[in-house]
Amino acid sequence: MKVLAGDIGGTNARFALVEVTNTAIRILHERRYPSGSAPGLAPLVRRYLGEAGDAPERACFGIAGPVVDGECRTPNLPWTVSARALAAESGIAHTDVINDFDAAGYGVGRLTPADLATVQVGTPVEHGPIALIGAGTGLGEGYLTWDGARYRVHASEGGHVNFAARDAVEWGLRNVLLDEFGHVSYERVLSGAGLARIYRYLAVTGFAPERPEAATEMERDDPAAVVTRHALAGDDALAVKAMDIFVSVYGSQAGNLALTLLATGGVYIAGGIAPRIVPKLTDGKFVAAFCRKGRLSDLAARFPVHVILSPDVGLLGAAVAATL
Repeated sequence: MKVLAGDIGGTNARFALVEVTNTAIRILHERRYPSGSAPGLAPLVRRYLGEAGDAPERACFGIAGPVVDGECRTPNLPWTVSARALAAESGIAHTDVINDFDAAGYGVGRLTPADLATVQVGTPVEHGPIALIGAGTGLGEGYLTWDGARYRVHASEGGHVNFAARDAVEWGLRNVLLDEFGHVSYERVLSGAGLARIYRYLAVTGFAPERPEAATEMERDDPAAVVTRHALAGDDALAVKAMDIFVSVYGSQAGNLALTLLATGGVYIAGGIAPRIVPKLTDGKFVAAFCRKGRLSDLAARFPVHVILSPDVGLLGAAVAATL
């Protein structure tokens, strides 16, 4: 079956015509657009269909935001998306809108070993619950449970729960963010903007001076990308420390989610940031924070943890969902 699939984030919107069978899945045609280049999703869908020159009978769009009864108000875009209205505007009667981590959940089953980097081997349990977490423009979470015949995918907005500081530095960061936003969620820390916030907080509080070269780079490039670049190179103390805090918080919240779901089937780290920082996710800080769970630390050490390297998991998952 050929379907239209979309992976709609706060920064980029990807669309593809995808051929889906029981045993294979193949992208036939793809385009990417800046999400902010249109006042809503429908104009981007119409643009893509015009460029693709084809309109299949089914479509599904994974979108970053809470979806209730086919409707979504996106937290990182000024959009309101309705599956019913989108079907009418696109001309594709069978159109679904799902949470982006719903889409990632449908895509997990189509991944190959080459699509993954293992952070913690753990002791996987066949058909055990699976947790999904991923930082990018925002922080997404989701999970899968086995119903006796197949995995069922469930959306979550766990990225917006209260950020739990663990030490004096994180408490200071939390208080600064509280003054700025009034509510401090994990997404305020575990996202591209969150990484930049950690860096700025460390600079303001005097952990290390900001290098003029880095400041200049941030004027012409995304600050999170600059921090990531220097953290991986190890040539900027401020960037290295910011990334270490980011990775530790990431591990801690991933461990929280794993314990909440008893994710014996594994924890999968998705999102745009993780594939870029695999060396940092595998240097021990992530796992240490993931497993630092007091009396249940031994249990946390049994959960397998993998980074999803494929950038297509959400797109392919939306395509799978369109066939259901």
